[in-house]
Amino acid sequence: MTAGRSTGIGRSKEDLTIMDRSIIRVRTTLVGLAAMAAIVVGACSSAATPAPAASSAVAPSAATSTAPSAAAPSSAATAVLSAATGSVGPYLTGANGMTLYTYKPDASNPGKSVCTGGCAATWPPFVVPAGQSPTAGAGVTGSIATIVRDDSSTQVTYKGLPVYYFTGDSAAGDTKGQGIGGIWFVVAP
Repeated sequence: MTAGRSTGIGRSKEDLTIMDRSIIRVRTTLVGLAAMAAIVVGACSSAATPAPAASSAVAPSAATSTAPSAAAPSSAATAVLSAATGSVGPYLTGANGMTLYTYKPDASNPGKSVCTGGCAATWPPFVVPAGQSPTAGAGVTGSIATIVRDDSSTQVTYKGLPVYYFTGDSAAGDTKGQGIGGIWFVVAP
């Protein structure tokens, strides 16, 4: 074949080859960038997952930030479950008044949390330091205990079910996780 021969669409085979290489380079670069972004997000997610856990041992406060803080709890801090009322009715809160949820599949696995990995990144467990006992605030009448998760962290349970935060809630009083997938529910007192 002769160089520069037309392919019938107004471009030579050499031009198409150059264009094909450029497209491949762009696609390869985009795939590489996407992979790097996924790694960064994954690293941030695994690093961010403990944030509510670390702050969950801090009693709700009147601080200006209403999201669970990443600050390490003091040794005097106590994990407190408190009652609140909103558009979904009465429900429980943990650190800084953030809503607590239960995960329906946990009911089939007594004494165990089955929300791990990506699930736990979106629904961080309410954890306390090993040996710490969470306490009940006003309006909280059910049994409070802890379980040891597969990652060795200590998760708070209410009425026998592990409890979680939802990353979609950004302020105290948010209940955006209520009913998601028919398996996530605010914890009723």
